[in-house]
Parts: sequence; C-alpha cells; structure tokens
Amino acid sequence: MARPKPATFDKQKTVAENRKARFNYHIEDVFEAGLALQGTEVKSLRGGEGSIAESYAEVKDGGVWLVNATIPEFSHGNRHNHEPKRPRKLLLHAREIDKLLGAVERKGMTLVPLSIYFNGRGRAKVELALAKGKQTHDKRATIKDRDWQRDKARLMRDKG
Repeated sequence: MARPKPATFDKQKTVAENRKARFNYHIEDVFEAGLALQGTEVKSLRGGEGSIAESYAEVKDGGVWLVNATIPEFSHGNRHNHEPKRPRKLLLHAREIDKLLGAVERKGMTLVPLSIYFNGRGRAKVELALAKGKQTHDKRATIKDRDWQRDKARLMRDKG
C-alpha cells in the first residue's frame, strides 16, 4: 500500500524562491518534483546560491524540464564544473506528467517553479505550480486587497 502524501511539503532549507509568481499568476495546483542535479550543483545549492526568478518548466520528450534556472558555478569546483543555466530534468511520476501535459496543451496553463528547497532527507526538490497568467486588472485588484489588509491590520492594532 502506498504511503499517504503529507498535506504540505517538508521544507527544511529553502534555497531559492520565486516571489513574483503569486503576483503574476493564479496558482491552480502545486506539485513537488525532484531535481536531477550534477555534483557541483548540489554543493552550490547547499551554499544558498541559486535563482528561479525568470525560470519556467516545460513538458517535452516525455519529461518535465526546468528551463532558465540559474545555479552558479561552485567556487571550489575544478574543470568539471557545471553549466549555470542548463536545462534540468524534473523527476515526477508518469501520471503527474500526463496531468501537466494535458493542462498545458488544452487549457493554456503555465508551469511555474515557486521554490527550490531541501527536504528532511536532504534531497533537492522543486515546488512546481500549474498556473494561469493574471490580467492587468487582476494584478491591480491584488494590490488593492493587499493594501486594504495592511490598513485594516494597522487600524485594528491602533484602535483595538
């Protein structure tokens, strides 16, 4: 019998976070994917370096690939150091890949990485979201709601 999946992901150490993703996209569904890395990439990530601000994921050749993510070269690496912006394979179950492929092709959704982190077992993971892009008026409404929540909290703190 399969082990039940936890409600939230076991994030021990967050390395990189895409903070603009929740502002630019409506997040529909979130997946946890493993990350196929080379040796010096792991060392660089453990040092807290890496960026996924402009990255995205795509489904091709029966797999999911993380594109445009930057993991800088390891400072003490030798001539076998890794390439900083190479596409990296994401490790998902076949059923999850089929679900992502269907959503991207039929519904016009986007695969956006939300964060890269190490789990409790020390494995590098990517929090991958199935998202739909926001229009300009949706972004304005988000800003308006965020400002109202901040003002409301300030009023409650002062008057309450």
